[in-house]
Amino acid sequence: MTLVSGFLRSAERFPARPALAVAGEEITYRDLRVRAVAVAAALVASDSGDGPPLTAVFGSRSIGSFAAILGALLRGHGYVPLNPRYPAARNREILERAGCRAIVVDPSSGEAAQELLSGLREPPRMVLAEDDEQTDRTFDPVEAPPDDPAYLLFTSGSTGRPKGVLVTHANVRAFLDAIGERYSFDEHERLSQLFDLTFDLSAFDMFVAWESGACVCCPAETQLLRPAEFVRDAALTVWFSVPSVGMFMQRFGALAPGAFPDLRLSVFCGEALPAELATRWAAAAPASIVDNLYGPTEATIACTAHRWDSSSPAGANGLVPIGRAMGATMTTVVDESLHALEPGQPGQLVVGGPQVVAGYLDDEAATARAFVTVPGFGRGYLTGDRVVEPAPGAPLEYLGRMDNQIKVLGHRVELEEVEAILREEGGAEAVAVGWPRTASGAAGIVAFVADRSVDPVALRRALGARLPDYMVPRELRLVTELPLNANGKRDRNALMALLEAE
Repeated sequence: MTLVSGFLRSAERFPARPALAVAGEEITYRDLRVRAVAVAAALVASDSGDGPPLTAVFGSRSIGSFAAILGALLRGHGYVPLNPRYPAARNREILERAGCRAIVVDPSSGEAAQELLSGLREPPRMVLAEDDEQTDRTFDPVEAPPDDPAYLLFTSGSTGRPKGVLVTHANVRAFLDAIGERYSFDEHERLSQLFDLTFDLSAFDMFVAWESGACVCCPAETQLLRPAEFVRDAALTVWFSVPSVGMFMQRFGALAPGAFPDLRLSVFCGEALPAELATRWAAAAPASIVDNLYGPTEATIACTAHRWDSSSPAGANGLVPIGRAMGATMTTVVDESLHALEPGQPGQLVVGGPQVVAGYLDDEAATARAFVTVPGFGRGYLTGDRVVEPAPGAPLEYLGRMDNQIKVLGHRVELEEVEAILREEGGAEAVAVGWPRTASGAAGIVAFVADRSVDPVALRRALGARLPDYMVPRELRLVTELPLNANGKRDRNALMALLEAE
């Protein structure tokens, strides 16, 4: 069983049912399989056999991009998503570090792909994800071993270098098994798909849907600004997003009671979920379950869950608890010495089990820091999240981060990575903070640079050439010096207090 097994099974059972809807255009399982097989056949024909079993996919949410992902998996490769909106320099770094044999390009992104590849010394072979109705439909998928990569994602890294998280088929199958135990899906479901393909939550939408013969529904760009209309126009039965999207809808009055009568399941993940939003959403979707999922990329999409009941009290800081472990996942709360804590004692959450990846790509030092052995628990991933189990058996409550990682509109951002690029491009010390704060993280980033002679316009332009938009500070403040705390370290709290006082 691999990540693509469920799709192939559904294509056999429900060939005429819709597998994918993009901006209102639907494609059946039969036709999506044909397009995926065309990609797989082209990859096989062009493969010299050198390099790791990884294929890059360059494109946004389009039929061609989804066919490219499936085609890479049918070929027996893991996929490495690249976002055409990200700076070319960042995508080149990912390609070089991943060592991809080939890159499958959505035709609409062909020109940007040519620019991307022209900057590489040894570019991978380029394959276009075109519609080929003549493709041999008897193509035999390559069965990848369980420990082979299913996908490789790069997350923000505190050293200024993105961290590669290699997720295996065994990791994802464990997640899909856990989701199958928690939810009951069938071929009549219509699931939202709001995430960029570089965001691991997109794997939930695709592969949870395709396991059961359901339809993945992607909004048009204009619908992203009117998500409530998208819910109704796409006839969604399952909603999945970061809380920021729900807060955006609430701010614009889109969560009126009874607004979404056809939703039967609403799932939030990627950020802390405010209890007020969960309550408003439950009223807007009165027939829907409201679930809060939690999980770092290193633990494969989501590993704990909590079902919200508006009659129950909120957790710490007015947030919905992150709940209990799903499936075969294990959790424990530890102190700084990695000793397990008793219920009621806050500490760092450690996650273990088959969903936890082996480590970071080509980074033994970061792997050793984050993947540890806890006495009496075994191997686990140090999440960096402060949690508490209020009482024995009670759902875990999220208290905040133990480091300088923040969530910006659901995206994981290590502020040290932003600061490292600021130092390299600006030649001065800098501190970045998440601002303005939101209930689930931050709406953006403000950076303080200790050099009043820096050209802020030129510096932001340089940052934009290396970082995704959500990581580029929306404001640069030039100061003579940066405040220090009692330990002689840069004082983020003092800078936050300065922003709050304005």
